Amino acid sequence: MSRLIIVSNRVQAPGSAPAGSQGGLAVALAAALREYSGFWFGWSGERTDQFTGHINFQRDSGVTTATIDLEDQDIEEYYNGYANRTLWPLFHDRIDLAEYERGFAGGYQRVNERFAETVRPLIEPDDAIWVQDYHLFPLGSELRKRGCKNRIGLFLHIPWPARRLLSSLPKAEDLVRTLFAYDVIGFHTDEWRESFSEYVVQQLGAVLEADGNISLAGRTIKAITCPIGIDTPEFVAMSRSITARLSHRQMRDSCNGRDMIVGVDRLDYSKGLEERFLGYERFLVEHPEERKEVFLLQIAPPSRESVETYQQIRTDLEGLSGRINGAYADVDWVPIRYVNQGYPRDVLAGIYRAARIGLVTPLRDGMNLVAKEYVAAQDPEDPGVLILSRFAGAAVQLKGAVLINPYSAEEMSDAILLALRMDKAERISRWRRLMDSVEAEDVVWWRQRFVDALMAT
Repeated sequence: MSRLIIVSNRVQAPGSAPAGSQGGLAVALAAALREYSGFWFGWSGERTDQFTGHINFQRDSGVTTATIDLEDQDIEEYYNGYANRTLWPLFHDRIDLAEYERGFAGGYQRVNERFAETVRPLIEPDDAIWVQDYHLFPLGSELRKRGCKNRIGLFLHIPWPARRLLSSLPKAEDLVRTLFAYDVIGFHTDEWRESFSEYVVQQLGAVLEADGNISLAGRTIKAITCPIGIDTPEFVAMSRSITARLSHRQMRDSCNGRDMIVGVDRLDYSKGLEERFLGYERFLVEHPEERKEVFLLQIAPPSRESVETYQQIRTDLEGLSGRINGAYADVDWVPIRYVNQGYPRDVLAGIYRAARIGLVTPLRDGMNLVAKEYVAAQDPEDPGVLILSRFAGAAVQLKGAVLINPYSAEEMSDAILLALRMDKAERISRWRRLMDSVEAEDVVWWRQRFVDALMAT
């Protein structure tokens, strides 16, 4: 392989964000490009009056990015529309929130064609192409139409929905057929991979072969389970940095002797934040003796603010946190600290380390790297406890967590009490099991597993 080309919806140009502020996926993909030559192609996040296909190349810290700007109509129909108002809710079991607009589907297809048309001249015969996520399902097919014979793989970072739910998507079969342009498709869990296989076999008539490969209309793809990890050594080192130590000390001082529960989630209905607040309120009601001994810090940076559903989430959570604080707060204690802004990863590492409990309770999540970062940030001699939703992809790997049903306020209340009263020996034992997984199946393992599968096709 001469180069690895990564294609994703958004690409953040090197040096455009403060140190430590990049998300887990961005860090993982940048690490892949440092190991292999190549570049990272995608949307810059910027708008243009007219799409020209102009590519802005930048290089920093060993990573080359190639970005394009999109028109307002592209952003509205492809990104805000089909990706975030159609596919995202559907693939997270929220069929009640999915919006099916013909213009959304048209914009989605148009942008995928623009991506293919723009990146195709940059691709050399021996390159391997690694496409990321649901924004770009048709990209492989569009590249094939333009004569691209390279190895092309797709990794899906979100769950794959059950067949009956996906069938509600107009022209779902046509969309899924385009995936057979890929050579390898990666999923976080066996459940998502099996859901995909069931759909293509039952709905499209594909053949599941003895070796696990799937064939349809002369094309064969390899579907693999390949859960993403974090750069564990890097995050452990970050948790011991000067910034993290300062953040840790500030949080411990602000705790004033109380135990802190921390949640860090993008403001999204899939994260189960309303259910989390209600479960925590149930804990306050059932254990009044614990009220002034603990508090919940919920960090929830806004996202997709132009989408009405996300505006409503923010309004609902502000009202709920205000009601709970109004009902239970005292002059020297507030049960919920609710913060609508993001923080750099090195600052978060210190916050994680200061928290007695990490509360990661999505209603449905492809992976959830916050759970793994919380584990990696802990003090091995006195670690906190991870409470984790059974419906997060991370639950398959992180068996040492306290696993719960996030829809059950009772289970959440019981888990919080269990974590607060857990003795040090059990906390260390559970953390060791968690850390073994986070270290063994880290981002390097994920990257190598996927690329090896792609190169073996």
